[in-house]
Parts: sequence; C-alpha cells; structure tokens
Amino acid sequence: MIAIGRSVSACRIGLALVLAFLLSACAGDMIPTGKRAVARKPSAPPHYGVNSPEFRQCTAKLSSLGARYTPLPDRSFGGGCTAYGAVQLDQINVPVTGLGAMTCPVAQNFAAWALYGVAPAARIYFGVELVRIDTFGTYNCRVVAGSSRLSEHGRANAIDISGFLLADGRRISVQNGWNGDDASRAFLRAVRNSACRRFRTVLSPEYNAAHHDHLHFDMGGRGGYCR
Repeated sequence: MIAIGRSVSACRIGLALVLAFLLSACAGDMIPTGKRAVARKPSAPPHYGVNSPEFRQCTAKLSSLGARYTPLPDRSFGGGCTAYGAVQLDQINVPVTGLGAMTCPVAQNFAAWALYGVAPAARIYFGVELVRIDTFGTYNCRVVAGSSRLSEHGRANAIDISGFLLADGRRISVQNGWNGDDASRAFLRAVRNSACRRFRTVLSPEYNAAHHDHLHFDMGGRGGYCR
C-alpha cells in the first residue's frame, strides 16, 4: 500500500510539472537557459522637435531673415532616417529649386548664406544680381557614399547646392565652374568659404570625386570641417 501511495503521489507531481511546463510555454514566458529577460522601453521622443524651445528660437531667427516657411510634423521613416524639427522653406531672398524637408538650423543658415554670402558675391564677381539657387535637394534616406554610415541627408540635416542663375542669364554650375573661368572659380570658392562660417560640415569638389558637381552643407558632427 505504501508503494502504491508513493507511485500515485509521484504521478500527480509529474502531471503537475508537465502541466506547468505546457502552460508556461503557451504563455510565452519561457526564457532560454543562460538568458535574462530585458524590458523594452518605448522610444523616447526627440529632444529637438517642432515643439521644443530650440525649434521656436530657430524659427524666430529664420523669420528675422525675411524667410517664409512651413513647420513639418516630426517624423521617423525607419532605418534611422528622421525629420525632427524640420521645415519646408517656402521663400527666401531668391527662388530656390529642389528644396524638401530640412531641419530648422539648416534652413536658417542656408537663408543667411544666400542673403549675406551668395548675393553679394554675385555682385562682386559678376556685377549682376543673383536670381536663383539650384539644389539637388535636402532630405534623402541614404548612407554616405562608400560607407554604411547614415548620411546627414537621412536626418533632413543637409543640403546640396548645384548651381546659381544670374540676372544676365548666366548659370554658374559647380560642375562646370569649379575649374572654369577665373570669375566662376573665384565666385564658387567665395561662396564655399562663406558657407564654412555657417555650417558644421562643408564639402566641395576639392573633397572627393563624389562632390564634383555640388557643394554639400550640413549641421551634423562636431563642426569645423571645410574642404
């Protein structure tokens, strides 16, 4: 009788263990051996966005330059690509082609560069007014050429300049003018140097072959890179 009682008790314990195992497996609580459960925190909202004090300060400066703009909703596009604290620049001192979402600091510095850097340089080197700036765009979810590092374009934090239209009909392109006539060469280097005082990173055809046809400006990194 004692042996039978022990056998029944063992069976009950075995069934209980099996049942507990099955229940825990169905509930998804099983943790592989040697692993620890890690609580997943929700993604934190961006420190810099359209509702931040920094954004409001930036747009106030942008307005003081006579620029018109439309604030854009903060967005995350996946793969690390975002547009936080971005605007659509609707109007500055001259028309600009190809613009999309850009962070307010890029927009502010671009507007100041166009007004105080490019327009005066056109008068100095060509004796005419600047009437348009052409760009290759702003936001683009891509990596830096030849690397796996996300470009500042993927954060709406950069702009690429391709050329300038003058009032006499001449178009000074980076591709043809960088090593072109004396006036074009001097003008393009002057506007590049002016950008270096406003943007953290400025890249020209002197940097590498990938920039043979445009000037790249961004507000990423630690700053101070001008080439």
